[in-house]
Amino acid sequence: MVLAATALAGTVFAPAALADTSPSPSPSASPALPSGLYGTADPAYDGVWRQSLALFAQHTVGLRPAAKAVDWLTGQQCANGAFAPYRADATAKCDAETLIDTNSTAAAVQALAALGGHDAETGKAVAWLKSAQNKDGGWGYVAGGASDANSTSVVIGALTAVGEKPADVTAGSGDSPYDALAGLSIPCDADGGGAFAYQPDKKGKLAANADATAAAVTGALGKGFAGAEAKPAGAGAACESGAADPRRAAHNGAAYLVTALAKDKYLKSALAGAEDQPDYGNTADAVVALATAGRADDAAGAVRWLESHSAKWAAQSGPAAYAQLILAAEASGADPRDFGGQDLVRQLGATGPAAGTASAAPAESDKADDSDNGGLSVWWIVGVGLVAGIGIGFLISGRDKRRQL
Repeated sequence: MVLAATALAGTVFAPAALADTSPSPSPSASPALPSGLYGTADPAYDGVWRQSLALFAQHTVGLRPAAKAVDWLTGQQCANGAFAPYRADATAKCDAETLIDTNSTAAAVQALAALGGHDAETGKAVAWLKSAQNKDGGWGYVAGGASDANSTSVVIGALTAVGEKPADVTAGSGDSPYDALAGLSIPCDADGGGAFAYQPDKKGKLAANADATAAAVTGALGKGFAGAEAKPAGAGAACESGAADPRRAAHNGAAYLVTALAKDKYLKSALAGAEDQPDYGNTADAVVALATAGRADDAAGAVRWLESHSAKWAAQSGPAAYAQLILAAEASGADPRDFGGQDLVRQLGATGPAAGTASAAPAESDKADDSDNGGLSVWWIVGVGLVAGIGIGFLISGRDKRRQL
């Protein structure tokens, strides 16, 4: 992987998460919502995001998502290939007032590519994503927006999912998405060394952001939502100085996450004026990132913490939260059907149309291995919507919000 209004747009992940402990700010059960949509909270800011995560997670555990759930997602696509967070009237043409974004689009690509049989939809979506690439090689939440670590990472996952090589996607500038991420990697000798920043601040300074780091570690390794099993990284997890090539940047980001998780076994979110709170969604994303970087053992404590503490959060937050926990369980070798006594697969399924069994298409992580190739809450999406709509620099951790809806 994001809906509360938080700090400056540069401090959170495109689909990342901040305040995880409270339910959606204004989610209202909507009987009028289509039956194919997962979750009952207002989908205005995260409909496509949470649907994509739900379908992707079901596929990952070997289920075949319900046809009407898949149809709902494909029906949200605009003629130009992009997706908005939610279009109540999918029969209406998208116009200049339709707030399409890179995160919804890239999430849909990852889900539809994993399911297979949607080359037309994913092809159009990827073409639009390429048209929205910035000269520095990255992506912002909306086309033309400044590149951020989270958006760039989720698009990398989409490119990988359809067999593209992110290193070759340069928008003619010569800079690839990996270059954009490397530019957001904080040098080892600086404050927060090894971490990734969401974006530079107005003065160009980089500030460590755990949410962006979890996303960027996975992205810098060319992976998507599910990550991918990697060979053990070897002894030591210290930050390595030198040119910030993708793998070194990913290694350093993983080292930062190991340190951040060492004491409490979970990551924290911080809202201005509020006490730090456990960030369940970002902790789950960090588990996927560390497993992908070959440091699953370093994520074991976080997995145990999630098993013991995440049930209430997931129940409040809904389908995207269950999906994130499923992906963390799968990446770490835990059982998503007995995760701290919770059957995450069943609980996710209860939020939408029933899935079938034995999905025929290969898991995204398998495809990633074959092609040598791709995460974030609803608060973040709302914040980004504000940024796109009125041009202010407010942003909220996107993953958690999406999870919450």
